[in-house]
Amino acid sequence: MEHLYHTLLLTFVLMQHKGEVIEKAVRESGFSITRLAERMGKSRRWVYQIFESRIVPVDYILSIGKIIHHDFTEEIKELKTYKVSMATQITNDQQQSFGSDKDEVEYWKNKYLAVLERYNDLLISLK
Repeated sequence: MEHLYHTLLLTFVLMQHKGEVIEKAVRESGFSITRLAERMGKSRRWVYQIFESRIVPVDYILSIGKIIHHDFTEEIKELKTYKVSMATQITNDQQQSFGSDKDEVEYWKNKYLAVLERYNDLLISLK
């Protein structure tokens, strides 16, 4: 158990501080914190909490990047992988043709169940 704790601690210490990367980009862009908060539909305090956060959801990073006209792909390692994965997913989804609404519903149901199963497997592996 102690080994797992040390591994998790080391991972956390080595993990990139995404909030600092975002803060640097926002400040360099000259975009005001107030305007960014308004465009995100959040408070200024929320923006500062993002800056302080080591872990920031990808959708927030993408939204902030779009607002300040900044591509975080080079600074945030996981983002490049995410974008490639999403592009592949979109291409695969577009290639999928449906014969009827019922086929489309079945497709999305199966896709949801597959994601849910992977999520459950991940939760079990973390225990």
